[in-house]
Amino acid sequence: MQEFDPRRPTFRLTPALAIGLAGVAALAVGWKLSAGQAAIPAPKPSLDPAAISALQHAAFIQSEAQPGFARPQSVPLKVRPGETLESAVQRAGVPRDEARKAVETLAAAMDTVHIKAGMAFDAAIAKPRGERGQARLIGLSLRTGPANSITLSRTFDGAMRLREMEEKIRDEQMVAHGQISGSLYESAARMGANPGVVSGMVKLFSHKVDFDRDLKAGDAFTMVFDRKVTESGRTIETGALEYAAIKGVQFYRFERANGDVQYFDENGKNIKGFLLRTPVDNARMTSRFGMRRHPILGYNRMHQGIDFGAGSGTPVFAAGDGVVVEARRWGGYGNWVRIRHSGGFETGYAHLSRFAKGLRKGQRVSQGQVVAYVGTTGASTGPHLHYEIWQKGRRVNPVGAKVPQGTVLAGSELAAFRAQKARIDALVREQAGGAQTTELAAADTVTRR
Repeated sequence: MQEFDPRRPTFRLTPALAIGLAGVAALAVGWKLSAGQAAIPAPKPSLDPAAISALQHAAFIQSEAQPGFARPQSVPLKVRPGETLESAVQRAGVPRDEARKAVETLAAAMDTVHIKAGMAFDAAIAKPRGERGQARLIGLSLRTGPANSITLSRTFDGAMRLREMEEKIRDEQMVAHGQISGSLYESAARMGANPGVVSGMVKLFSHKVDFDRDLKAGDAFTMVFDRKVTESGRTIETGALEYAAIKGVQFYRFERANGDVQYFDENGKNIKGFLLRTPVDNARMTSRFGMRRHPILGYNRMHQGIDFGAGSGTPVFAAGDGVVVEARRWGGYGNWVRIRHSGGFETGYAHLSRFAKGLRKGQRVSQGQVVAYVGTTGASTGPHLHYEIWQKGRRVNPVGAKVPQGTVLAGSELAAFRAQKARIDALVREQAGGAQTTELAAADTVTRR
């Protein structure tokens, strides 16, 4: 039997390395898998945010290097156009055989052939000491769904092990406070609201706020909206906008007795005005109503509407409920749409690039419905929307035009609305906390119970 020599060190895999390997398995860089996936027999442990953080820290900060290799490092990668997953893994600096084996192992859990360019994943790579030779693949991590990820990690015997992990998802009602930086649309999106919620918010405010004149950088706003969030704090879905406030204008979401969902101000008055003040999202007024020097004709001429600067193809919304009376080419107005509303009001939209699919004379449209798209047809120097309001056959200034207001809640509906408003107000006061922020990470959240 060979004698033990205390001068000769023994080879041991330290506990720190074991923790490091476990950390690699916990990595998850967001991406959306487009192809089908095979079932993975491995268990699906729930991820704990603190555990994720600890394991990642152990993997890339505290772990001891494998013999001849430095500590593993995380390398974010994306599949390039025309590139295979194997080639993308190779770009991390690992040998071709190692990349091939890793992809073959992943094939048991996903389609590794039919992948799209841009697919993101994270590779844990250990580089050789002295930067000589090829790196070694320690693990791979990629997200297969909103709360699911698969990881490939090297075990003690050098083999690759496949795991699937699933985070729990909870419903929350989020209170977010921010300040306008850029457009309201961009600022709200940075708060974590998805495009649908932001678009709805902009449309609602367009009844009461002139985005060109009324808003400026630094103006504070508040939103309360539903969302689905993972244990690690990542928003995977945004739901209904429950409340929003800006420049002293507030609106609350409320479901009426007949099942209709509408938005009301603090007094229970429907915030939905008769006509939108801004029938196009994220646009600024570039020309006002009145006499001006015509940019093409070169002489002073009455400008009988207002212009909104917006990119070609930007959706144009019906300013109110009504019937399309014209959808045609009309001289210098180019492609033109005119809608008749109740009470002797009409609205007109000019220089359109095209009409909405199926739009025709006699069609009934609802407020906020897309009827056309911004363009530069007719006598136009660039993409913009020319917007007009007609009252009893006479053009009036859309800015400040006196149009009918919305309905007001009463009786039991008003009582129910006030109770819901009190809950939202208390939530906003509780979560405001004084300082406002535009960062989602610093926004307050309340878990729905």
